[in-house]
Amino acid sequence: MQQSTTRLSGQQADPEFFRFEERGELDYELVLDVLHGRRLGVIFRDVIPPAARKDLTERFWASPARHHREGEPSHYVGAYHWNKDVDTYLDESAAVAEHVQQVIDAPDSPWHVFRQGVNEALGQEGASLRVAQMNGRSACAALIRAWDKEGDFSLDPHEDEAQCKDPRQHGFEVQRVLDHQICAVNMCTEHTAGGRLVIWNIRPDDATRRSLGIEQTGLPYQAADLADFEELRLDIREGDVYAFNGAFVHAVDANAGNRTTVSFIMGFTDPRTVVSWT
Repeated sequence: MQQSTTRLSGQQADPEFFRFEERGELDYELVLDVLHGRRLGVIFRDVIPPAARKDLTERFWASPARHHREGEPSHYVGAYHWNKDVDTYLDESAAVAEHVQQVIDAPDSPWHVFRQGVNEALGQEGASLRVAQMNGRSACAALIRAWDKEGDFSLDPHEDEAQCKDPRQHGFEVQRVLDHQICAVNMCTEHTAGGRLVIWNIRPDDATRRSLGIEQTGLPYQAADLADFEELRLDIREGDVYAFNGAFVHAVDANAGNRTTVSFIMGFTDPRTVVSWT
């Protein structure tokens, strides 16, 4: 494990906030709580039907657009917004859009079910959810990915706020989410063993990012630097859907076999609009 002595600074949450709610059925008001910054996260257990899990996972592994990515995660269908200029991201999103839809359009797709439920809940407060756009071009609808990395973490400690500060993406509406909350959404369709979600009670500030040289990437944070902060480790199982504040440092610990998820990030850009991207 890499050693570090960096002192991380930023916001820490109180005990009432720093926890996950757990439910056995989807409750979209709890997701809105995450979007509004009223709670850290929520996990809905076993809410994806077994047939939908199997179908979506098979579509993912069979997709001609599935790529291998060094590091984490290992395999994916979709496009990464992280650490690139906006035109590159939108070009990649357009190129893979049909393939992404072919995966997530499985019967009883958790992507469709979840987004419809969130959109209906947002409608009660005069808001709506859509995929992020710029100049008539759309972000990627979903990132479907599988981890099989060895080591302490399958997905290294990181946070999702820094990437929205990238000056190469000036004018892209996801940068307005920085005035609100970043909500990471994951839907687990395949899970062998291990691969817990780990989240630390620290929301780093720009001073910390600058000291680590990750002001626009939010990756990586070292486990040694996080040791002084309270952490949560949540078991994730096939069929689970979870949403949480992605500005807090989080990771996926070691897993055996594959851990396949459908994911996206979302947040308010203004009181009437929530956008998502990958």
